[in-house]
Amino acid sequence: MAKKGDWVRIHSIVLKADERTAKLPEDTQKCDLQQWTKGYLQEKSAEIGDEVSVETAVGRIVKGTLLEVGPYYTHSYGKFVPEIIEIDKQLRETMSGTMDGGDR
Repeated sequence: MAKKGDWVRIHSIVLKADERTAKLPEDTQKCDLQQWTKGYLQEKSAEIGDEVSVETAVGRIVKGTLLEVGPYYTHSYGKFVPEIIEIDKQLRETMSGTMDGGDR
């Protein structure tokens, strides 16, 4: 349950597939143009799945389906890659050789 002023994420369809321009690649033309937006809930209260309005950080009012309350970033830089450690060592050696007046 979300209440007015909560930071939330919504989803909306900007254009249905049949409303999109013919200048797009064929596979893209077949898809709706979708939008995910974060903002402050404008309704007194709402549940996931409700149609709501939010005010974005820049003051726009956007309508859509409530997906999440208190959204946060979940991305990462990926799994550990051992080669990166070797690249780091080589780079540090090269930089320290240049910084102390070496020939590199």
